[in-house]
Amino acid sequence: MTTKMTIYETVGEEAGVRAIVEAFYPRVQAHPLLGPLFPEDITPVMDKQTLFLTQFFGGPMRYSEQYGHPMMRARHMPFPINRERALAWLECMRGALEELGMNAELREVILDRLSAPAFHFINTEEEDE
Repeated sequence: MTTKMTIYETVGEEAGVRAIVEAFYPRVQAHPLLGPLFPEDITPVMDKQTLFLTQFFGGPMRYSEQYGHPMMRARHMPFPINRERALAWLECMRGALEELGMNAELREVILDRLSAPAFHFINTEEEDE
C-alpha cells in the first residue's frame, strides 16, 4: 500500500515550512504593494504564517490549537487586498520557492494550493497607484 505524502511532508515538515516563510517574507516586505501592509517587526507574522502553512499543507493543526479556526478571510479584512496584491503575494511566494530550489512540479502544486485563498482574500476592487 502506498501512502501519498502531504505538502508538509514533501517540503521537509516544520523546518521546510519555516524555510519557505523565511524566504518569502523579505520579498513581501520589499514589495511596494505588499510591504506597507505589514508591521516593521515581521517576526510575529512569520511565526503565525509558519503555524498556518504547517496546518494548511497537511501537517499538525498548530495554528488552530493556538488561535482557533483560521478564519483567514475575516483576519485579512482590515487590509485592502485587491487582485493586484493577491497576484503580487503569489509572485513573492513563487520567488521564495524558486530561491529554495524546489522543483517546478512541487512549486506549481504549492502555488495552486495557495491561489484559492489568495484570491478569496480580495476585499476591494480598488487598483493600486
